[in-house]
Amino acid sequence: MDSRPPVRAVRAALVAAVLATGACAGSTGPGDWQLVWADEFTGEAGRAPDPGNWGYDIGTDWGNAQLEFTTDRPENVALDGEGHLVITARRESLNGSNYTSARITTEGKREFTYGRFEARIKLPVGQGIWPAFWLLGANIRQVSWPRSGEIDIMEFRGQEPSINHGSLHGPGYSGGNAITRRYLSPTPLNEDFHIYTVEWDPSEIRWYVDGRIFHLVKRGDQSGDWVFNTPFYLILNVAVGGGFVGPVGAATTFPQQMLVDWVRVYQRER
Repeated sequence: MDSRPPVRAVRAALVAAVLATGACAGSTGPGDWQLVWADEFTGEAGRAPDPGNWGYDIGTDWGNAQLEFTTDRPENVALDGEGHLVITARRESLNGSNYTSARITTEGKREFTYGRFEARIKLPVGQGIWPAFWLLGANIRQVSWPRSGEIDIMEFRGQEPSINHGSLHGPGYSGGNAITRRYLSPTPLNEDFHIYTVEWDPSEIRWYVDGRIFHLVKRGDQSGDWVFNTPFYLILNVAVGGGFVGPVGAATTFPQQMLVDWVRVYQRER
């Protein structure tokens, strides 16, 4: 029997060591990025994600005519025991909805002003499937959306498997008027893991897929106020149906799963 520790465990230990020592985890562009927080999703199969990092938005209709009821059940969100978080959308009846899924957030737990936010994700696919990795202003309960601001790092229409959408929402440029650009992948994004990244500085936000920049917004490009200078929190979710993706297609099968290998946040050295 091989007595060496699993690769995932070694990687998680290295990340923990970096966080503990404050060692620089890498750099891009001017100045260095230092790893300040990460979740590697290690743990036994069926366990909930770390409650010190993640909470749950439970309910339905998040303002976009979505069809799912989001829960905190392990049937919808859990670790898989192989180093992944799995969010599962299911076709089932619950609380008046015909679909269930999950939407987890770091609200009140891990909130950041500026930084590099990235996750390694394998996406679900199918007409009406709507996974996303995004940031939302932590002041949303005081100022409401869109004045809170929203940064969509990865937003995906399941019926367009080679396209990722990166968007910026704020007052005067939200919803259908968001500042958006599409990334066209050479291969379907649901076939493998890809790294989705945003770099957010005080006056500029940049979007990447697998290290390739595809979108850039500078302060002043927007039609309304720039509201990206306060803390934001992270969200991972899989929606079913809604205005962005339309109805569920007859050929869409369930369950549909989004696998998240890791989430990492870096900030510039001061």
